[in-house]
Amino acid sequence: MGQSEQMISGAVETEVKLPVRDIGEITLRLRKAGYLISQPREFESNSLYDLPDRQLRKTGMILRLRQSGERAVITWKGPAKAGPHKTRPELETTVGSLATVSDILARLGYGVVFRYEKFRTEFRQREASGSIVLDETPIGAFLELEGPGDWIDSTAVELGFSSDSYILDSYASLYTKDCGEKGRQPKHMLFSS
Repeated sequence: MGQSEQMISGAVETEVKLPVRDIGEITLRLRKAGYLISQPREFESNSLYDLPDRQLRKTGMILRLRQSGERAVITWKGPAKAGPHKTRPELETTVGSLATVSDILARLGYGVVFRYEKFRTEFRQREASGSIVLDETPIGAFLELEGPGDWIDSTAVELGFSSDSYILDSYASLYTKDCGEKGRQPKHMLFSS
């Protein structure tokens, strides 16, 4: 890998989303549970790519470019496996230029099929075997707990959630459902919309 390329993660991602009604309250719960902010609130812009025939979507895969602060990241996610948590293979790495990678994908026949924005704050606890992020999106706020399944379950309970609260849907799916409930045509999940 070159100097501008850094491997961020690989292998398997296991996670759930949890609905957040009050950001101040959940932040207090996180602090009481020993979680501190490891990455301050930062704006993220995400673009999902696919081929014209939607081959990736049909096979349950995702190809995403993300701009988060000064970092540009490309992510591939494989098909999710059924279970109490969302589990899927994931490869992710930083890239030197989001615009260049976007141009490469376009030349290979990929186009943007969905864009979404959020503000993300990351939390960590020294002894924890997983991580927590707070995502503020145009359709509401969500916690994402990522780590081993038993850690997700115990942490959710510690924060006042039950497994009935688990959301396994992607932001694209949640946005489409939200638009359906509000009688709007889905486009892109952007704060300006």
